[in-house]
Amino acid sequence: MPKMSDTMTEGVIAKWHKKVGDKVSSGDLIAEVETDKATMDFESYQEGTLLYIGPKEGEAVAIDAVIAVLGEEGEDYQALLDGDEAAGKDEPKEEKTAETAVEDKNESESGADSDVSAEDLDCTVITMPLLSDTMTEGVIAQWNFKVGDAIKSDDAIADVETDKATMEVTAYAEGTLLHIGVEAGQAAKVNDIIAIVGPAGTDVAPLLKQKSSGSAPKAKAEKATDNKEKATDTKEEQVSTEAKAGDDDSRVKASPLARKIAKDKGINLNEVKGSADGGRIVKKDVEGFVPSKAEVPKAAAESAAPATETKSITLPQFIGEEKYTEQGISQMRKTIARRLGESLFTAPHFYLTISIDMDNAIAARGQINTVAPVKVSFNDIVIKAVAVALKQHPAVNSSWRGDKIRFNEHVNVGVAMAVEDGLLVPVVRFADGKSLSHISAEVKEYGQKAKAKKLQPADWEGSTFTVSNLGMFGIDEFTSIINSPDGAILSVGAIQQIPVVKDGAIVPGNIMKLTLGCDHRVVDGATGAAFLQTLKGLLEAPIRLLA
Repeated sequence: MPKMSDTMTEGVIAKWHKKVGDKVSSGDLIAEVETDKATMDFESYQEGTLLYIGPKEGEAVAIDAVIAVLGEEGEDYQALLDGDEAAGKDEPKEEKTAETAVEDKNESESGADSDVSAEDLDCTVITMPLLSDTMTEGVIAQWNFKVGDAIKSDDAIADVETDKATMEVTAYAEGTLLHIGVEAGQAAKVNDIIAIVGPAGTDVAPLLKQKSSGSAPKAKAEKATDNKEKATDTKEEQVSTEAKAGDDDSRVKASPLARKIAKDKGINLNEVKGSADGGRIVKKDVEGFVPSKAEVPKAAAESAAPATETKSITLPQFIGEEKYTEQGISQMRKTIARRLGESLFTAPHFYLTISIDMDNAIAARGQINTVAPVKVSFNDIVIKAVAVALKQHPAVNSSWRGDKIRFNEHVNVGVAMAVEDGLLVPVVRFADGKSLSHISAEVKEYGQKAKAKKLQPADWEGSTFTVSNLGMFGIDEFTSIINSPDGAILSVGAIQQIPVVKDGAIVPGNIMKLTLGCDHRVVDGATGAAFLQTLKGLLEAPIRLLA
């Protein structure tokens, strides 16, 4: 049973996707495990035949306990389960995890080192934890300790950047930090070794030989460094050309990059002085070259000389440079791209837009904020109105589940928030039963945690509907991609002061446009329109939200 969150002590087998005797490949989904955070997929990292399944569906299992064994068809695995002392002399004594059970055969062939386990050395192997349900790898943002430092069980040894946020990894062990497997800035897959803690002076080489995946990120980093050095050497050893006199600069000693820049800028290399060995012209010489008056292109000189009495226009020479920068994609941006792509190209979207008269809402908000313990925003009022409307229209508070539609009886409203690296959607749970002040305080707290990258998986999981507000940025109206697996999303525009017709007269009005994005598999046009009509009535008569 893997440790799928930093607070997990046991997991419940929600469903088995394989049965004894099935062939299993690396990456296959074996089971669904319910943790203290969410129900997550448990995938195999090995290949073989499923020889044994321990707990039944619905049973709880402590972390590190054996839940299944993979091996060769017909292979005897009973010694692993019995923990027989005699068998322990012949077989490697290992931690009772599904992973070590699967690797039994390979490790038995690896020599004397395979007979040593973390328990034998009184060490604790720290692997990359699964910190969110969509995480496949994590990047070590920084190490808070170095090899040789003393570690306590509650120390946060490293900060890990996941696809959602930057989180702390707790040691859960005491001793000396003996090994760091992944350097800061490098990525490690879930369950790869990132550190080993144990008694000072312990040789952990046998553990690393058993878990070659722990050294993979390091090898990858070394390979990347070698490639970078080769690229640098290649650039420094660019082939130069022979020099010759005259206007033809084809044989001037210059690097290919300098020659390209000179060609783009229209510079004759015969006029440029090289600063490298042997007078060779390099990039900085061309970029720093300033032509003298005598070197102004002939065409420019001719255009400056009037051929007739007609006044001609002389344009100064302008030399530009094309350049750009590139930035690596963060774990959060990878996940945003994947999930929104899946949503847009899987769920058939359609959109409905309605205009709301916000005069009464503006007046109500002003009165509420004179007595409310926290300042209530228009977005808070929209969230509350959405929650009340969803209780009346359960079809909009639904999601597509492949072979069935789930109609949620609870209302959890996701609130889209922009952060430095992308977008997060923390959830206001049971929003229909909370007061405006309660919603306001909760959203403000989420906003602070999002900016500080302190949001946890429990904060963004479980939404049934999402609200995205760009009105605060002056956007009149827009459409949003549905936050899967929700069945709909509401886009909130700015409140505009425009002329409106009331009682046959044109008067100033405050209008806000709302656009409902719907998954047509679960929400039909008439269903979405009825929801918007209810929402319009609540916002134009906000006293109904307090009733």
